[in-house]
Amino acid sequence: MIKPKNLLIVRTDRIGDVVLTLPLARIIKKQYPECKITFLIREYTKSLIKNHPYIDNTLILQEREGKPLIKRNIKNISEKKFDTCVVVYPTFALALIVYLTSIKSIIGTGYRWYSFFFNHKVFQHRKYAEMHELEFNLKLLEVFGIREKIKKGKVNFNLKVEENVRVNELIAKFLGKNKPMIIIHPGSGGSAVDLPVEKFKELVSMLEKRNDIEIVITGSESEKKLCELLVVSEKIHNLAGKLELSELTALINKADIFVANSTGPIHIAAALSKSTIGFYPNLLQCSAKRWGPYSEKSVVFTPQNQCSDCKREQCSKQDCMNSINMQEVYSVILKKLNLSLKETPE
Repeated sequence: MIKPKNLLIVRTDRIGDVVLTLPLARIIKKQYPECKITFLIREYTKSLIKNHPYIDNTLILQEREGKPLIKRNIKNISEKKFDTCVVVYPTFALALIVYLTSIKSIIGTGYRWYSFFFNHKVFQHRKYAEMHELEFNLKLLEVFGIREKIKKGKVNFNLKVEENVRVNELIAKFLGKNKPMIIIHPGSGGSAVDLPVEKFKELVSMLEKRNDIEIVITGSESEKKLCELLVVSEKIHNLAGKLELSELTALINKADIFVANSTGPIHIAAALSKSTIGFYPNLLQCSAKRWGPYSEKSVVFTPQNQCSDCKREQCSKQDCMNSINMQEVYSVILKKLNLSLKETPE
C-alpha cells in the first residue's frame, strides 16, 4: 500500500472534470493529514482551486497552442520532488512527462497503450459508465488504502466563491427585489449531444412571460451567437462572453436554478448546492449516469425514446434530444421555485 507524503494530482482537462476531482483532496487528507497535495491543472481552471482548504499548491500545465511543453513541464514537476502522482486524466504526453520526472509511485489507468508509464495501474473502463465520474476518480485512491463510500448530497467539494464586485454590479442592474434568478447555459463545448437550441428557446419563451423571475443567459465567447438566439425579449439578460470563470462561478452562486446541457458549469452549480436542471442523452459515455450533477438537488431530463445500443451518430440522426418535453421542464422549474403555473400572465 502506498502512503503518499508529497502528492501530485493531474487533472488538466475541462471545468467539470476538475470540479469532480476536488473532493479527492479532503478524502486523502482525512487518512493522510500530513500529506501535501498539489493539483496540476490548466490555466483557465485555476480559479476552481483557489482557496481550497485541502489543496496546498497548484501547478499550471505549460502549453503552446494547446500542446504540453514536455521539457518545461518535466522541469517544473521535478523541482517539487513529489513521491506520488495520480494521473486522473491520462494522455500520452502527460504520462510521458510524469514518467520522466523523479516521482517514485505513479498511479494511472491500466487500459491505455501507454499505461506502461504507470507503475501502479487501476483497471477501469469509464466509457461503460458503470459508475459516476466522481466515483471513478475516487476508485483511484484504493492504492492508498482509501475505500470511502460517497453519496449525492454528502460530498463536500470545498469550492470557494469570493464576492465579485463586477458580478454584483451586473446583477444589480436587473435583479428585482425578491425575484429568483434562473441561469440558462445552452452550450457544452461539444462534449455531449446537446438539447437543440429551439428547445431552449421554447423554454425561455415560456419563462419570460412571467413577471416573478429573472432570466440570465450565460456562455463562453465562442457561444455568443448561440446565446443570442435565446434573447426573445428585452427581459432576457445575456451575459455570454462577458464573464471569466471566477465571475461565472460568483454569478452561479447567486442563482436559484441553473439549467444546462452536460457541461462544466452545471458541476459548479451542483458543487455550490444549487438546484440544477440537466439535459443528457442516453448515450452511455455522455449519460447522466456518468456525468450528471452529483447532487440531490438535480433533475435530469433524457430522451423519451430508449435505444438498446445508443451511438452518438444514431442519437444525432434520430434527433433524440428533441423528444424532451419542455413543458415538463418548465413545470419542474416552477415547482423548485414554489411558483404556481396559474400565476403565468395570459
